[in-house]
Amino acid sequence: MTIGLERLLAHMKWANRLTIEHLQTLPDEALKAFATNSEWFVGEIMHHIVEAADNYAYRITNARCEVPGEKIQELESIKDLEFLKLQADAIDTALQECAKLDDIQLEFVNYSGNLVKRWRSTILSQAIHHATEHRAQIASALEAKGFKPVNLDELDLWSFEIKNG
Repeated sequence: MTIGLERLLAHMKWANRLTIEHLQTLPDEALKAFATNSEWFVGEIMHHIVEAADNYAYRITNARCEVPGEKIQELESIKDLEFLKLQADAIDTALQECAKLDDIQLEFVNYSGNLVKRWRSTILSQAIHHATEHRAQIASALEAKGFKPVNLDELDLWSFEIKNG
């Protein structure tokens, strides 16, 4: 057996789902919590995690993920998380499927207008790192404003392995 990104992508999907489920236990005001930048609040960060994952999958496949709805759910209230959870699941599943593709170097124009080359494995690795980084920001933002934070120790790879084999 070769070592691949499949387990890491499965962990990312699991941790994203548990983060959303934790947020669903909090009051609406928690979505506006921030640590240091009022424009970078919990609802915006969670939306960004899912939207960026969709963009990573697009870079790899040149096709948008099939998700419910026309765009990634904006978060105005806690109830909006239910739809976002469905979208996140579909996108994270699409990223898992991308790990089955050959690791080729892709060429595209980035957001700065520059032509770049990226290996598929690099884009998938960035998707994993990106989600992890922003889940930590969510935990910090919640704690900074007095809400129960996401327990990152319960979302680590050790916990994933214990719970999922």
